[in-house]
Amino acid sequence: MSDVSRKAHWEGVYATKGEREVSWFQENPAPSLELIALAGLSADAAIIDIGGGASRLVDALVEQKIGQITVLDLSAAALDAAKERLGDSGGDVEWVVTDVTTWEPSQTYDLWHDRAAFHFLTDASDRSAYVVHLKSAVRSGGHVIIGTFALDGPERCSGLPIIRYDPGMLGAILGTEFDLIDSRRHDHTTPWGAVQRFQFSTFRRV
Repeated sequence: MSDVSRKAHWEGVYATKGEREVSWFQENPAPSLELIALAGLSADAAIIDIGGGASRLVDALVEQKIGQITVLDLSAAALDAAKERLGDSGGDVEWVVTDVTTWEPSQTYDLWHDRAAFHFLTDASDRSAYVVHLKSAVRSGGHVIIGTFALDGPERCSGLPIIRYDPGMLGAILGTEFDLIDSRRHDHTTPWGAVQRFQFSTFRRV
């Protein structure tokens, strides 16, 4: 999928659907928060949420005063929804409207979090670009959390094909610079009661 068509798809989703009308909605992003806690970040750590969209993870991080937060998504509509929801409390959050496959990081981060963005990259060139930008953004000793549909999870999401992963597959893509320190499964229940099987893999950059 081209950058233009990918952006058009997600702008359309967030312009026409409420947050509880999408399968990935979470009232409480507990799995991600548990893994972020595992990283043992300092209060001033730099965190980036890739494909964060209208997710409520940023709300929880702001409320718990965890890190300096950046949320990146190619949908301006999604980020606008999150900004409106947070109001003044989100004043220190940096919002970046771009495609991670073409983004050029302007700083480095202590933690890179991605829940269900990477698995949409079905073209090898997009996956390669993602990894290049990840490696330029995550500092030595930093952590990378990637959540995708598991091998027994759905094959499509939001009408698009995805690639299912296990921790070993992700580790091979990231390369030897990243050590796998945690992997776990999570059964996500959609707003309409369907169960989607996820895997979350956490890596530390050596």
